[in-house]
Amino acid sequence: MSWWEGVQESRVLVALDPGTNGNGLGRMILLHHPKSGNATQYLFVNGMLQEFQWFKNLYGSWFLGDYTSEDGRLYLSTPVDPVFIMLPIFEEARMKKGDDLGKFRQLDEILFIDGYPGYQQLTSLVENCMQVVCEVKEVGSIKFFRLDDTKVLRWLCYKVCQLKQTLPKLDKNYAVQSEKDTLVDAVSILGEYLNEEHWLQPLCNHLKLNILEVTGKAQANAEQSNPGLYNVPQEQSDDKKGTIVKKGRQAKKIKLETESHNIKDMFSRASRRKK
Repeated sequence: MSWWEGVQESRVLVALDPGTNGNGLGRMILLHHPKSGNATQYLFVNGMLQEFQWFKNLYGSWFLGDYTSEDGRLYLSTPVDPVFIMLPIFEEARMKKGDDLGKFRQLDEILFIDGYPGYQQLTSLVENCMQVVCEVKEVGSIKFFRLDDTKVLRWLCYKVCQLKQTLPKLDKNYAVQSEKDTLVDAVSILGEYLNEEHWLQPLCNHLKLNILEVTGKAQANAEQSNPGLYNVPQEQSDDKKGTIVKKGRQAKKIKLETESHNIKDMFSRASRRKK
């Protein structure tokens, strides 16, 4: 089932079923990755923002209808909380100087990022979700937003608590380890989306954790994962479009290859031949 604008190539993507709500038409948008700042493709469909990753066995291909795709990678699209994606944008938008709290800004101003029109496509989504981490003032019918450090820290702690409760249900190994180790694991997962100076370090300080424990845990997880399977976040610089097929879930992110990591390669390098 194709539900992506500009379909030119077919690939196997495991994603949430768009179901019967909305028109089911997905749109690929280019945003900054919240941690690295690199240009990264996301999928926006039925009011939900999703991130891409891909997995690749050492050998493999796909039979897609009457074609054989030599690109044997399995692409995943999984929901991501847009607050993570917007934190660095709202941080910069308040234009803090020294210890002041920064400026209140209109949403249209905040989301106007030169070269990244995708942010403006998320206006209604961002207006709803960012109120949990922002101070909001209304002047007439116009809302003004300013990121609030206290609210951000409270929101991050809530996310940590959610992960601490969820991890033992996903893997029995989490159920037998110490509470502190589970806490470190939870924070390290969130750390994949957080700027260390602005958010990860304050979060670790609040939870009385050594940030080296958190960052070291993330590195150890990557080194211990199966080297026969590649999993790479979709960070890139070109805006390309493709197709979607079916459902799935996210796994750990491990960067083991140094080439052909992006969505551009997904469509320009993978070849198809008719059976």
